[in-house]
Amino acid sequence: MTAIALAPLTVWFVATIIARSGSHHLSFISWLRSPLTASLMVMLLIVLFCHSALGLEVVIEDDIYSGVRFAAVIAVRLGCFAFAVLGVLAVLRVAIGR
Repeated sequence: MTAIALAPLTVWFVATIIARSGSHHLSFISWLRSPLTASLMVMLLIVLFCHSALGLEVVIEDDIYSGVRFAAVIAVRLGCFAFAVLGVLAVLRVAIGR
């Protein structure tokens, strides 16, 4: 499910970043302050880090055979959650204007 949601969000993100590649910082900030853009960016961050956590968990379960497996899975989940929260807070901070 995360890969299906990530595909159009990634295409949107890459296309808009390429379209805005020559613009100034203030232009980018005003673009991110749009409610639709901020919402899509928040969805991208949430889905991206959920997808990353799931993929890393599979890698850990396949490659780690010791007792550290559980701790590694928990660390990956907490790390991805923390990065998602930080990313969402950064987008909201820009979108609100503080």
